[in-house]
Amino acid sequence: MFSEKITSIDSLKGVAANLIKQFPEHRVFALYGKMGAGKTTFIQAICYSLGSSDNVTSPTFALINEYNTADLSSIFHFDFYRIEDLEEAYDLGYEDYLYSGSYCFIEWPEMIEPLLPENIVEVKIEAQENENRIISAKVV
Repeated sequence: MFSEKITSIDSLKGVAANLIKQFPEHRVFALYGKMGAGKTTFIQAICYSLGSSDNVTSPTFALINEYNTADLSSIFHFDFYRIEDLEEAYDLGYEDYLYSGSYCFIEWPEMIEPLLPENIVEVKIEAQENENRIISAKVV
């Protein structure tokens, strides 16, 4: 089980790097948290810690963004907030991404939970007072 407290935006990169180190064999991360909890901001920190210099933004309307690392590895960032049914995920070809061996970070995974593979890393972001966050993760 992984659990760290974020007290400032400056600590995000270190927590992001620690998360990846904690789960070195895993590539699919499902991020849960309320609207405004910081899922996109945390994914941005993870991507930078993985060596991407791309502009990491929420793929709310596109559903998926692809970023590259310095060694040209792909990172896939999903946002399923706006999908209306599982058929949209099928149409997107979600399996090709989730089983590619590339890092995949999913915002609003609850919208496609029946399609998620086993042994993913479930990341929960809990907003607290004073803009602090608790980030916890485990394999499910």
